[in-house]
Amino acid sequence: MAVFIIAEAGVNHNGDLGMAMELVAIAAESGANAVKFQTFVPEKVASRNTPKASYQNKIGNVTHLDMLRGLVLDRDAHAILFEEARKTGIEFLSTPFDLESLDFLLEIGVSKLKLPSGEITNGQLISAMAKTDKQLIFSTGMCFLEDIKRALGIVHEVRGSLSDISLLHCTSEYPCPPYEVNLRAMEQMRQTFDLPIGYSDHTLGIEVSIAATALGASIIEKHFTLNRELEGPDHAASLNPIELSHMVRGIRLIETALGDGVKRPTASEEKNMRVVRKSVVAARDINKGKTIQLEDLCVKRPGTGISPMKISEIVGREAVKDFKLDDLIEL
Repeated sequence: MAVFIIAEAGVNHNGDLGMAMELVAIAAESGANAVKFQTFVPEKVASRNTPKASYQNKIGNVTHLDMLRGLVLDRDAHAILFEEARKTGIEFLSTPFDLESLDFLLEIGVSKLKLPSGEITNGQLISAMAKTDKQLIFSTGMCFLEDIKRALGIVHEVRGSLSDISLLHCTSEYPCPPYEVNLRAMEQMRQTFDLPIGYSDHTLGIEVSIAATALGASIIEKHFTLNRELEGPDHAASLNPIELSHMVRGIRLIETALGDGVKRPTASEEKNMRVVRKSVVAARDINKGKTIQLEDLCVKRPGTGISPMKISEIVGREAVKDFKLDDLIEL
């Protein structure tokens, strides 16, 4: 199954519908499978006393709550973006951060629901998401395995199974330094939960997403922006449009290169085998009827004759015809 690539627009529209429309177009042009935004009611996400995270401090002298208020897309904007995504052939997704936003996304018809890392302990939201018939994708930044187990336990209690849920390994830092990526945690998650595992990438560049693909990620999520110099919490840790396209191409190349895991000659190799493998040939002229000795034989290219693995089966047999130097031996 092909890697599902989510181009994470997030809040990189800065609350401007025009910018958001541009982000949809860029995501579609890149070849990503989905473009994802964030849907929230600021007053239901953060209290007036919530401090800003360190990476958000560059925004300026505004509170956390006021920052969120400046990053909201209203319902009409969501509907316009949903339709624009449909027209351009890319799936529209958005992350709900509160129950009201979840209900709204269900109303407009999203097919998948993404739980952000910060909501992994929000049992009320998890339960509400589990009560839908949608595919669930849970990011697991800042998580111990036990945090993930508890969240999945809520889903299992509601649904009776975990048959339609994927987990994304993630490090919730913006940007994430390479030494905190820990991609090998993907394998521990896969072994522990026996679920599809992907990666939500907050590093700079495209290399780590491509490496995650090589390690078997089924979903890759990556932030992108129109311009990393724009003011806002996530722009600096995002890809520019050209980088996003390069990442998608790199992922597609790697997933093709991974193949099916069966060790066998490829079609290209089969035609080369005839040239670069060797056969048993005459090391000197051999007359018909002569008992062939080991010194009468050697192995040389091409590989169209008797395999060198069978040279011992030739020694001691009579030559069936005259062989000249370098002739392929026949039996």
